[in-house]
Amino acid sequence: MTAVRDGLPGGRYGPSADQRADRKLKIIGAVLGAALLGVIGWSGISYITGQDLSGRVIAWDAVSDHAVKVHLEVVKDTGAKGVCTLRSQAEDGSEVGRKDVTVDQRTGQVDTEVTLRTTKRATNAVLVGCTASGTG
Repeated sequence: MTAVRDGLPGGRYGPSADQRADRKLKIIGAVLGAALLGVIGWSGISYITGQDLSGRVIAWDAVSDHAVKVHLEVVKDTGAKGVCTLRSQAEDGSEVGRKDVTVDQRTGQVDTEVTLRTTKRATNAVLVGCTASGTG
């Protein structure tokens, strides 16, 4: 009887071409994955540290068919100035009011109530965003 061999003897001629290609792909994948994580981390940190003003709507109340009272809280550097934009929408989703609120108080946290005029009954009031306009 004759024994039949499958392939080359193990360890005699080194790893096969497929094994070398798999190893290269694993190394390239690991390097690219680490680079992607680095870019995501860097962009997240730069986004967070670049925020000079941050705000949020604490509460809102539709006081009439043509006005919404909004309680806005803004956290900023003590000398920073900026503008926060508020928006209000009707039940059908259409925008019924928009207002830019200037934030120039010399405190680190500003709590203010703003009346937002609307064209019809509003169902919400949201903060679109805050942008810094310089320091004073």
